[in-house]
Amino acid sequence: MTSSRPDGEGGPEPARISSVEPATKGRRTPGARGVAGGGSWIAVGFGLGLGATLAWLTVQTVLEVGNLLTLLLLAAFIAIALEPVVAWLTRHRVRRGWSVLVVLIVLLACFAGFLALVVPPVTDEVDALIKAVPGWLKDLRNHDSALGRFEDRYHVLEKVKEQFSGGGAAGVAGGLLGAGRVVVGAVTSAAVVIVVTIYVMAFLPSLKTFCLRFVAASKRPHARDVTDEILNRVGRYMLGNVLTSVIAGLATFIWCIATDVPYPAALGVFIALMDLIPIVGTTIGGLVVSLVALSVSLPVALATAGFYVAFRIAEDYLIVPRVMKFAVDVHPLVTVVGVLLGGALLGIVGALVAIPAAVAIGLILDEHVFSRTDTS
Repeated sequence: MTSSRPDGEGGPEPARISSVEPATKGRRTPGARGVAGGGSWIAVGFGLGLGATLAWLTVQTVLEVGNLLTLLLLAAFIAIALEPVVAWLTRHRVRRGWSVLVVLIVLLACFAGFLALVVPPVTDEVDALIKAVPGWLKDLRNHDSALGRFEDRYHVLEKVKEQFSGGGAAGVAGGLLGAGRVVVGAVTSAAVVIVVTIYVMAFLPSLKTFCLRFVAASKRPHARDVTDEILNRVGRYMLGNVLTSVIAGLATFIWCIATDVPYPAALGVFIALMDLIPIVGTTIGGLVVSLVALSVSLPVALATAGFYVAFRIAEDYLIVPRVMKFAVDVHPLVTVVGVLLGGALLGIVGALVAIPAAVAIGLILDEHVFSRTDTS
């Protein structure tokens, strides 16, 4: 018998769905396993490997050009530090190119004056040393002199001859070549810094305009004001640094006159220049002055060393923090910690730019972070 169908259901009977499905339906092949994002593990692994390789190459590249980047940073810092002087000249109707030229001429004149003070005494001392060498050699062969007794005990001349005959000459030649490479590298680095500094000084306004184009147009005036304030404070920092250097130079000049140490003017200028280098500048300069004081007497040399130890403490904890707080409005603790951290990261250059970097970070925090947190 055929079963009756209800009215309205006269269509064909739907196909039955088989209860037996193919064995492979809904099953993934072993190589097509995916991750949560929809990609395969192979693609993810390839992406991670490529990213790690690019990161490693980037780090290696930065390490390779680290010295060049340091020189560029130093040149930019010098140009920004001299910007207030150039800007002052431009405000007095001097074209920027001529302003840069005037600043360079003044710097070259100062350097020439320093050489005029330092070169004559150094030349005299070297000449006296060369003239004294034959007498020292004669005393070494004289068994009754102090140098002769020293030679009889330690046989210095025989050891020197053995060094030269046993390959020591090659070592000396290698040392001279190494010293030559150091001199050439120093001259090249100085040339790079000078050239880049001149270019940055000449084109600083256009460089600042170019960098501000990365900021949204609505926020550009505010960013320009913050940038000008940072540059202004960096210039004031440089003036404060010059002030502390002048204090160090005057203190050295007065001390040398009081203790009859020779060449007081040259040593005063030398200490003033060395004091521009944070952390180690005054220490190295004080060591040089103490060695020069040996020409007077050993007690004077020891007293000179003690003077520079006391002056270094007073400069680090009294003079520099107060001057920098007045010049750039930075807390003394930030000054000391910033110089130490900058010196540990980038050496002398890092110590030089540490305080301007702290000033810039402080201004950015005041304008973009603290202003929002104080009003929230």
